[in-house]
Amino acid sequence: MRADARDNRARIMTAADEVFGQSPSASTDDVAKLAGVGIATVFRHFPTKTDLLEAVLTLRLERLRDRAIELADSNFPGEAFFGFFTQVVSESASKLAIAEALTAAGSAAGADAKKAGGGLRDAFDTLLKRAQEDGVVRRDAGLAAVYALLIGASRGATAVGLEPEVRDRMLGLIFDGLRPRP
Repeated sequence: MRADARDNRARIMTAADEVFGQSPSASTDDVAKLAGVGIATVFRHFPTKTDLLEAVLTLRLERLRDRAIELADSNFPGEAFFGFFTQVVSESASKLAIAEALTAAGSAAGADAKKAGGGLRDAFDTLLKRAQEDGVVRRDAGLAAVYALLIGASRGATAVGLEPEVRDRMLGLIFDGLRPRP
């Protein structure tokens, strides 16, 4: 891919992330305008809106996965785990908007997004295990339950539009439940 084509694709992805993250009903025209390219350029890179949404969702999941992998090497596993949990919940509104737009376009997450989502889950499991080994998260808190808490907190915070201070109090309650009992 030529350098200008790579730059266009990157601008389109950045614009699509912002546009669809704010409004699931946004159009590819909105993306093209924000990216500063013509609609034909958008469709040259992404033949359908669904293709574009899939690429944006996949990129989001990959970024989260990569962040979790990076945090897994932290000298402070508890801070890494709770910080990442907070990050995911804090950023959930725009990610869920993108997933909603994909569903509205008549599609579900494709193979790339599912692979990225699986990688994210695995990386989150590593964070959880490291925090448990460090004694800051209960050992009886299995991945399935804790991941369900992460998803539930993300969806709940988004559905009711929690203000940041209320969201943080909610997370504090969840985190208190995850901490070991004396």
